Formats: sequence, structure tokens, C-alpha cells
Amino acid sequence: MNIVRRDVLRLAAGAAALSTIPRGPAGAQGYPDRAVRIVVPFSAGGPADTATRILGEKLSAAWGKPVVVENRAGAGGNIGAEFVARQTPDGYTLLVNASNHVINASLYKKLAFDPIKSFTPITELGSYALIWVVHPSVPATTLDEFVTLAKAQPGEVTVGDGGVGAPTQLCAYLFAQAAGVTFLHVPYKGGAPASAAVVAGHVKAMCNNAANALPQVRGGTLRALAVAGANRLTAMPELPTVAELGYPGFEASGWLGLFAPAHLPAEIAAKLHADTIRALKMPDVEEKLTAQGYGVAASTPEKFTGFLAAERDKWGKLVKSVGLKAD
Repeated sequence: MNIVRRDVLRLAAGAAALSTIPRGPAGAQGYPDRAVRIVVPFSAGGPADTATRILGEKLSAAWGKPVVVENRAGAGGNIGAEFVARQTPDGYTLLVNASNHVINASLYKKLAFDPIKSFTPITELGSYALIWVVHPSVPATTLDEFVTLAKAQPGEVTVGDGGVGAPTQLCAYLFAQAAGVTFLHVPYKGGAPASAAVVAGHVKAMCNNAANALPQVRGGTLRALAVAGANRLTAMPELPTVAELGYPGFEASGWLGLFAPAHLPAEIAAKLHADTIRALKMPDVEEKLTAQGYGVAASTPEKFTGFLAAERDKWGKLVKSVGLKAD
């Protein structure tokens, strides 16, 4: 009986040990079997939050499980990103972050995570265009005239932006280098107050989010000069790109991407990618994202990882050259 009892105990111990080993493909096939949390490292109601909730609704419907969007704002997105990087890589805590995800690596002296190595990149979700706009009082109706004005008044033409490291700020610095001009940069605490400032004429110009700027351009309270992104806008096809106007290769835009903690099992990553791409391709999702100023930009994990590295290097070089710091 003692021998039998010892054998039973050994079997029980072995079963307990097996239960602690992460599930392989069989577990992935059942993913998700409970609620999934998507962390957005910005305040509720913003563009990233709204886009994530649109995606979350479709994933929840597909999985038959709740998808909970959790806002963890602060430090330019670092608080939420660090939180996700520390979570168990089981697919139940995800991150939707924006361009600052890789930009912050150059802005902050120390980060508790690596923007690429600490995560499993799933896919780029969407990109949004930036356009150069000026207040109607500015005596420039073209990009060339704006550059001429800035050269005639070095360091005096005021340009608003959404804060240190924001795409709106980096776009302006990048163009200043390309055009050989110097602006007087005026940072605001977010894109909304910066947009309001240029509409009110408190600053003369801005490389603004197209979703914020186009209604003002159509209403006549702002004048559009050029698209900073690689392509013209569907909503305003007559507006040329900066590259077309004599600055070949110039491109500045923002984006959103989906991430999981590093070392996510390949089977779960593949399912998560496939289901996300399927949701992004739904006509009503594309319509809603377009209304938020995003263009759907579904990509493979490999392509997204390469894109992240290129973005990190591109903006890191600019941040270093102009001496930007966030802490």
C-alpha cells in the first residue's frame, strides 16, 4: 500500500508540474477563452482610443469574448507601454500605441522597456496624414512662398505643435532641415490646443493632423499648403505633397500599431494577426477609421517590425540633431 501511495503521489506531482507549462498549439486553438484587455497609453476619447474601440468591438464579436479597452495615460505613452511589457505573454493583455512608441526611445534618457525587443509586434493598424497649414493672415499661398517668408524672417515665423516628440513637432523640424529654414517652435499640451492656436492666429503655421485640419481648411479658417505624407489625400486630391513640391523623399506621418508582450507563442500571434487583419478589412471598420483620419495599414508582423526599426532610426536621428529631450 505504501508503494502504491508513493506512486500515486508521484503521478499527482507530475500532473501538477505539467499544469504549469505554457500550453502549446492546443491552447492556441482555444484562444481566447476569456476577456482580452487592450491597453491604450493615452486618455479616453482621443483618436487612438476611438480607433482601438472600433477594433475591439469587431474582435469581441469574432471571439465571443469581451475585449476591454483600458486607458493608462502618461509620460508620452510610456506608462501604458511599460505596463504591457511586464505582462505575461499569453495574448490576454495587448497594447495599441502610436508613433511615439519608437520616438520615445530617443527622447527619454532611460526607458524600462525596448520599443521593439520588449514586444511582439502584431500589425500596423492605420496611418494618418499630416498637412502644412497656415493662418489666412500669413502672406503665403504656396509652400514656396512660405519657405521664402521663413528665410526672410529667420526664427520669427511661429509654428505650433502638440508637444515634445509629437509627430506634429517632428514634422516641422524635419521640414525646417529640408528647407534650410528656422522656425520659432511653440509646443502645446496636445494636438487639439495647438490646432486651436493656429486657427486663432496665435501661431502662424502648423504641420497638423489632417483629420483636425481639413474641416478648418474647408471652412476657410486655415489655408493648406502641402501634404507632409508620401501620398496625396483622397479627401483633397488637389493638394500636392511636400515631396512633389521640390523636396524628394520627404515624408512625415503618424501611425497606430498593435503589440503584445515579447515571447508571445507563435500560434497565438498568428491567430491574433489573422483576426485583426480580418477586422480591419471590414468595410464599416475602414469607413469609421477613415472618419477618424486614419488610412487602414494592415501589415505582416515582419513588415511591421522592419517599419518600427526604420521609424526609430529616422526620428532618433532627427531628435538627436535638434537636441530634443523629454526628461
